[in-house]
Amino acid sequence: MKKILITGGAGFIGSHVVRRFVTRYPEYKIYNLDALTYAGNLENISDIQSAPNYEFVKGDITDANFVNNLFARHQFDGVLHLAAESHVDRSITDPLAFVRTNVIGTMNLLNAVREIWRENKEGKRFYHISTDEVYGTLGAEGLFTETTPYSPNSPYSASKAASDHFVRAYGETYGLPYVITNCSNNYGPNHFPEKLIPLMINNIINNKPLPVYGDGKYTRDWLYVIDHAVAIDLVFHQGKNHETYNIGGFNEWQNIDLVHLLCQKMDEKLGRPQGTSAQLITYVKDRPGHDLRYAIDANKINKELGWKPSVTFEEGLSQTIDWYLAHTEWLESVTSGNYQKYYEQQYQ
Repeated sequence: MKKILITGGAGFIGSHVVRRFVTRYPEYKIYNLDALTYAGNLENISDIQSAPNYEFVKGDITDANFVNNLFARHQFDGVLHLAAESHVDRSITDPLAFVRTNVIGTMNLLNAVREIWRENKEGKRFYHISTDEVYGTLGAEGLFTETTPYSPNSPYSASKAASDHFVRAYGETYGLPYVITNCSNNYGPNHFPEKLIPLMINNIINNKPLPVYGDGKYTRDWLYVIDHAVAIDLVFHQGKNHETYNIGGFNEWQNIDLVHLLCQKMDEKLGRPQGTSAQLITYVKDRPGHDLRYAIDANKINKELGWKPSVTFEEGLSQTIDWYLAHTEWLESVTSGNYQKYYEQQYQ
C-alpha cells in the first residue's frame, strides 16, 4: 500500500481531506498526524477511525526527533502538510508560536522527506497547503495570481510565506518533488468557532454580541471546505511538480454584508423574527495590520485540472448553518475544551 501522511488531519480543513482520502483511496494507508491542540479534534473524523486503511498518530511537528523517527519507521510515499497555526489574531498576540509550528515544523518535515527520499524520489510528493494571505492585500481592483509577489502583513502570513519559500528552496536545492496551493478563506462543517463564520453562528445561537472589526468593509473570497478538499485531491494526484495553484471560491464578500446574510439565514432557521440577530452586531476596534481585501484568481487550477467550486455560497452557507444547528453538542464541547476528552477516552 502507498503510505500517505496527512498533517493536521484532526483540524478543520485536514479532517475533510483525511475523510476524502480514506474513503476514496482504500489502496492507500492514510496516517493522520496531529498534536491535538485547541483546534484539533478527533471527533471531527470519528466516522472513519475504524477504517482498515487509517491510522492516527499523536505528535508535534516541531519535535524534530519525533518527526525523523516517524518517517524512518513508515517511509511515507507522500505528505500532505496542513498542520499550522492559522488565526491572525493569535499570531499578533504570540508570533513565536507561529514561527515554531509554521516554519520550524515545516522544516522538520522537509528534512525528514529529504532523508528518506534521498535515493529514490520516483512517485513521491510533498504537498504544502498555504494561504492567500502571503500575498498581502489588494485594493478595490485586481486578483491574486500564482505570480503575485509575496507581501505578508501579519505574523501569521509571514510565517506561512517563510514556509512556502523553504518548500520551494528544497525543490531547487535538493530536487524535492513538491506542489504548493494557496487558498482563500474556507468555511463549512467542523470549523473551530474563532474564525468569522462559525464565531458568528455560535454567538447568534447563544444571543451573544457579533463583533465586527472596524467598519466591516474588509473583503474576503470564501471557499467551501469540501470543495477545497476536492481541489487538494486533484492537485496531489494530477498537479505538476514544482508548481503553485491558487484555490479560490470566485466569491467575494465584505465582512459586514456576510454577517447580515448570516443573521438573516439564522433568524429563518431558528424561527426568530427577521432582524433579531442583526441587533447583536457590535463594531469593535480594528486589529493591527488588517488586510483590506483578498481575492483569488483560480483560473490555472480550473484550466489545468478542471476544478471549480461545486456549490454556490448561499447553498454552502445554508449547509454549514444546518450542520452547526445539528451539532450544538460539538460546539459546546469545543468551546469548553471538553473535546480533549475524546482522545483520552479513545487512546489512553
